[in-house]
Amino acid sequence: MKYPFESGDWSFEQLELALSILGEIAAEYGLDTYPNQLEVISAEQMIDAYTSVGMPIHYGHWSYGKEFIRTLQSYRRGEMGLAYEMVINSNPCISYLMEENTMVLQTLVIAHAAFGHNAFFKNNYLFQMWTDAEGIVDYLLFARNYIRRCEEKYGERRVEYLLDACHALSAYGVDRYKKPKPLSAEEEERRALERLEFQREGYDEVWRTVPIADTPAAKRSQEAPEENILYFFEKKGVKLQPWEREIIRIVRKLQQYFYPQSQTKVSNEGYATFWHYTLVNALYDRGLVSDKFMLEFLKHHANVIFQPGYDDPRYSGLNPYKLGFSIYSDIRRICEEPTEEDARWFPDLVGRNWVEAVHGAMRDYRDDSFIAQFLSPKVMRDLRLFVVVDDEREDEIEIGAIHDERGYRGVREKLSQLYTRHNFVPDIQIQSANLDSDRVLTLRHTPYQRRPLDEAQARDTLEYLANLWGFPVILETVEDGEPTLWMSMDPAEAPEW
Repeated sequence: MKYPFESGDWSFEQLELALSILGEIAAEYGLDTYPNQLEVISAEQMIDAYTSVGMPIHYGHWSYGKEFIRTLQSYRRGEMGLAYEMVINSNPCISYLMEENTMVLQTLVIAHAAFGHNAFFKNNYLFQMWTDAEGIVDYLLFARNYIRRCEEKYGERRVEYLLDACHALSAYGVDRYKKPKPLSAEEEERRALERLEFQREGYDEVWRTVPIADTPAAKRSQEAPEENILYFFEKKGVKLQPWEREIIRIVRKLQQYFYPQSQTKVSNEGYATFWHYTLVNALYDRGLVSDKFMLEFLKHHANVIFQPGYDDPRYSGLNPYKLGFSIYSDIRRICEEPTEEDARWFPDLVGRNWVEAVHGAMRDYRDDSFIAQFLSPKVMRDLRLFVVVDDEREDEIEIGAIHDERGYRGVREKLSQLYTRHNFVPDIQIQSANLDSDRVLTLRHTPYQRRPLDEAQARDTLEYLANLWGFPVILETVEDGEPTLWMSMDPAEAPEW
């Protein structure tokens, strides 16, 4: 047969063949991946994977069921489509393929997820530092079983509220500058059992009446800022039971696992899109797929990278697939066919092996640094990027950067800043907590580019904090370089557990 797999319906034999052939081509390009595991699932199963953040196992929570029903109804009404695929950062790397896909689309998905995303997961420095592909599935199984046992023993409502509080604070469950320990389901199970046994055997009400000596060694106050709020509660929450600390730890560990994904949306999706485009074109160049196959493939590829204009009603920001794909494609162009402008902007890329350059851009950067390093004037022109300064203190908006030498650098700087963590997660840290006297917990918010907090969301989150802490909580914000009281919450004001 001239074409080993063609457009139309797929079969498991064709999927295996596509995986094998694409794997051989990917190896020629130096893509280093985990072993692949393909799972073909229905639309409902894909929606279920959406709602459990793409994991094959997860603990139960009401928000997942609510999201499942909302997504399923929107899908059935035709208000939304589903992703062509979903991929899990695990070893082996699990890729979900929709059973409704044609063979062309399955081929695109395999190239995109099983080789593009897979290689990114294995080699990007953030994923290497922050995630444990070997242990994540076993840890999720431990987490689900442990939380189920807690629901049976302490009641679903109490566990549910604790999870609500942890989810509200989940963005503050990461130490950004401290490498985490590897996940181990066996170790976590042992720790959890030890905590429960200690509570059962060692607790005695008499110890609550023993005064704390007024010596430097006995002081337990939190003086230095702490950015990992969940870790602080896990270790120093004075009213929390051992099982509650363990649930906080579970949410914190899972948030830590997902942390790199929030930092690499553009570079990760762009890399996977670049490689599905490159690998499928390699199939065509080798005579393994037909013109008909390629026409359908290019239609799907165009849908993936479609970018509405800023004045289009469908515009909702920059498409990360389009932006990332454009930058990686431009890196290859600069290496192979540089212009004088490229030589000024990227002297280290000119004449370099493009495969090594693309892998290097994937491996050593996150979104903000990736854009700051590799966004070229050509891509800015192609995407028609410019900067608008919309200052609430001014009556008119200003075009702050256009397509000239100075403007290009302004566009690149501003776009890079959009992908920094502070742009979507406010900088709030625990400033102090006097654990020996009034036990007031003080948090401090440092505004990013004068952006204030949302008052309603802040109050809702402070309610959770006050209930977890059991004592008054104060939230300060920095104005003109000085901290000032912004909001406070007493446990008596917060809803009961």
